[in-house]
Amino acid sequence: MTNQLDEQQLTLLFEEYLETEFTFLYADDLSVDVAAMPREKQDFILHWTKSAAAVNPELAFQFATRAGNALNEHETEIIEAWCLEAMDCYDRSGLHKAMDTIRNLDEFLKQGYKRASASLFEEAVPVLLPFVQGLSGRRMKIEQDEVAWTDGETLYLPELMAFMDDRQENFQLYKILVTFLWSQMRYGTLNEPLAEIFAEYDNRQKAQDLFHHLELRRLKARIADEFPGLNKNIEKLALSLGEQQLQLQAEHQQKLESPNADIDDSLRLLSQLYLKTAEVPEPLCFHGVLKPEEAWQARQERMLKEKARLRDYLRVLMDDFMQGKELEQRPDKFNLKEGKSDQDRLESMQVEITLNDQPMPLPEHVKNLLRSVMIDFGEIPPEYLEPAGEGEYDPELLNDSSLNPEDVWSGTYHEEGAFIYKEWDSARQAYKKNWCVMRELELKHDDKSFYDKTVTKYAGHIHSLKQTFEMLRGEDRLLKRQLFGDDVDIDALIEAWSDVKAGREMTQHLFTRMHKDDRNIAVMFMVDMSGSTRGWINEAEREALILMAEALEMLGDRYAIYGFSGWTRKRCETYRIKDFAEPWDDERKAKTCAIEPKDYTRMGVAIRHLSSKLMEVDARIRLLITLSDGKPDDYDLEYRGVYGISDTHQALLEARRDGIHPFCITIDKQGQEYLPDMYGKTHYVVIDEIRKLPLKIADIYRKLTT
Repeated sequence: MTNQLDEQQLTLLFEEYLETEFTFLYADDLSVDVAAMPREKQDFILHWTKSAAAVNPELAFQFATRAGNALNEHETEIIEAWCLEAMDCYDRSGLHKAMDTIRNLDEFLKQGYKRASASLFEEAVPVLLPFVQGLSGRRMKIEQDEVAWTDGETLYLPELMAFMDDRQENFQLYKILVTFLWSQMRYGTLNEPLAEIFAEYDNRQKAQDLFHHLELRRLKARIADEFPGLNKNIEKLALSLGEQQLQLQAEHQQKLESPNADIDDSLRLLSQLYLKTAEVPEPLCFHGVLKPEEAWQARQERMLKEKARLRDYLRVLMDDFMQGKELEQRPDKFNLKEGKSDQDRLESMQVEITLNDQPMPLPEHVKNLLRSVMIDFGEIPPEYLEPAGEGEYDPELLNDSSLNPEDVWSGTYHEEGAFIYKEWDSARQAYKKNWCVMRELELKHDDKSFYDKTVTKYAGHIHSLKQTFEMLRGEDRLLKRQLFGDDVDIDALIEAWSDVKAGREMTQHLFTRMHKDDRNIAVMFMVDMSGSTRGWINEAEREALILMAEALEMLGDRYAIYGFSGWTRKRCETYRIKDFAEPWDDERKAKTCAIEPKDYTRMGVAIRHLSSKLMEVDARIRLLITLSDGKPDDYDLEYRGVYGISDTHQALLEARRDGIHPFCITIDKQGQEYLPDMYGKTHYVVIDEIRKLPLKIADIYRKLTT
């Protein structure tokens, strides 16, 4: 056993990890406590203190203060999980929530037992978000809160669902909860000043609880009509959880469950039943709660913004319409498209407007505005269809951050149209969960003149490549020691005769036959589009891809081409140039020509995203080939150096575990310093001259696939 560290040695290490010179944290008391422990425990506390300090020194200090006592009572695996959960809390919610976790180990343990069969927010939301965004009505966001509720724009969900013993059933509770909260928005629960209405009753809370109960009955009927399959799960879980309901008269129940029932019916029934009802049943865990003040405030702010944005967009549309026309020809306002009743439009959520009886083309975000207005009013108020005057609204009111993916998020999970990925933190030796936001974007393209120049420039080389690749297609291979075949395997026959002479049984595998290999390969080309690829590098990348694609068209291997770039963890981007199912046609050729330098090189998240796309292809061999000019890099200084290299290495390990074969082609002459750590010693090649890249790539591919 290694000797224990003394107080002085421990103090030096704690001061280094906690950066006491800058944080003014006092390490001496820590050293006194830890010095009395066995070396194994000392090393354990030092390791996790160092990991936590990489996240926040104060968090690490609080962990080190409590870790000794915790180790006396619990296994090291529990303490590791406790520290990791605190670091995850820091990533999700900041220092305050992380400190709560560190300061309350008992609560963590209590939650830990629940987590064994619980459905966790961070795992459920990537599934729930596409589900709720696919529902009709307003596009909604999802955030985490202590209780489940909605303000009509955001669904707030608890950290976990653990009411059932089965994880899948707990996930179903999440899904049902999301549906009930969505239905409050969709079917008008929040369209009245409920706080003012409840205040008219002598027991405001009772009035709110009774109204909520009646609304849940109404909303459940609407959900049953729209989602009969989900309704079966609702009834099953409600029975398991022991749901209690008020006994209503048949006419009241029939009215609430009518397809035409609305919030006014619930409010009228509230006034009739308030004095007659002694006790209101508790809502179930998937019903959520009402927060009428917050919901009404959000509604008022939303209506103000949406009216301004809609009218300002109609101003722009009117100005375009009036180009070249006389002023007296200017219409006063836009009109709703005729032919459907308001209720029909509300049900389908398809809203169109006309100008002089001519339908107006509307971008999706304006259609979403119209749908949202109809949800709040049941119709589009006439004043909303009058174009705004020039400069009528404050620009801040017109700014819709949801349209700009570059804006910093206000939470983790409302990134519309985005994929959320983890990232490896080498300092803490653990993943940062739900850390990077990845979007797939379209690459704008004009023409394919660069393609035409390239095929002319390399005409002879392309011809040679096609001939070489044609020979690779379905090569005949001699199989030896076969049970049946076209010819005798002389080597096998000689060995068999020797076995007979020695008294051993003779094998029957004595033949050879020719076998045509069927290629079953899928390859993803991952192209660096960072700012450092400007100039010759970008040109060489495009030429290489064009030559490669021309050759692969002859070979018949399935292939995709995606570019990648980004700016911090919140704006990681891939650009679809050619997907596996898409042809190598003029559009894809033009997109290849349009590859241009963008921002930075956050490689780990790009590898994870493109690996997931590659795994969707049914192929015997899957290749992920990266074309890059350098090592991982980002505007975020943390990602540079060891952190970025470690994350990329971890992403490549994940790909290999899935059966993907990664390979890197780089023109960075310093690549020998970091590529072995990322790709391994034999899974990369450094091309020393940029101009050689187009000529080398096909040869590299041929070697990789044969």
